[in-house]
Amino acid sequence: MTATSGVVLARTAGGYRVHTDAGEITATLRGKLKHRDSDRVVPGDVVVLEGSTIAEIRPRRSVLARRAAQGSSGAGPRRAQPVAANVDQVIVVSSARDPEPSPRMIDRFLVIAEANGLPAAVVLNKIELDRAIEETLARRFKTAGYQLLGTSVKADEGLPALRDLLRGRHSVFTGASGAGKSSLLNALEPGLKLRVGAISEKWRTGKHTTTAAELVPVAGVGYVVDTPGLREIGAWGIDPNELGACFPEFRPYLDQCRFDNCRHLAEPGCAVRGAPAGAIDPDRLVSYERIYEEVSEPSWSSGRRRGR
Repeated sequence: MTATSGVVLARTAGGYRVHTDAGEITATLRGKLKHRDSDRVVPGDVVVLEGSTIAEIRPRRSVLARRAAQGSSGAGPRRAQPVAANVDQVIVVSSARDPEPSPRMIDRFLVIAEANGLPAAVVLNKIELDRAIEETLARRFKTAGYQLLGTSVKADEGLPALRDLLRGRHSVFTGASGAGKSSLLNALEPGLKLRVGAISEKWRTGKHTTTAAELVPVAGVGYVVDTPGLREIGAWGIDPNELGACFPEFRPYLDQCRFDNCRHLAEPGCAVRGAPAGAIDPDRLVSYERIYEEVSEPSWSSGRRRGR
């Protein structure tokens, strides 16, 4: 049997949707691959097919991973869960209102992108609801070097710029539930008809409409991975000693601290905390402290503190 290659689009009840030169097929995993959790197949994976069977997963050039959920009892370790493979950038989508933007959550997504070596940008959707917040968040992320792009599907704003940002790259769309990831993709490619959820009137948080990550082809742009909405995200697996490097605006000062093992929390002679006024947004320092606390907690009991 002649082997062919394909790109995984999504997981289905019967296996995986795979795009090949001959068209889309549904493929199943070869038996030995089913028991290799570290090689879990995700959208963006390039696979070798023997008929309708995935026989091999090609080495990934990049991967975006998040921490797997822990049971309500809190028993058992939390494990890394790959979300998408072979991507070129992470687009963190937030909203100006409905739901309220969470700079802390945006920071966590950005840290995970940095830890995985992936460039990132921030898209602030629904700007027609609160235009002032765009300027506020742009200032917050400016010293870190992140681009912040305001968009509105209803007001038809920022969509050409978003298309330019995505063009020629394999991108991951991630962010809080209800921020409008699927709406933006539908606006860029109307034929997609991705399901869009309403906002809970009681909690003002998004309902989960995307249940699994999916690689979506967007005409004239490339592939975009639409990821499940996440109400919380943890920076699993990041070495606390490497966390500072995941904040780009910290990097010019990391080698200037008095102590080589400076945690950039309260140590004397910390160059990060002593950076010139305006070099580091104070609220980003607070985010660093919260994430440092989380990744330094071996039992992961810090989960209940998340989002403060």
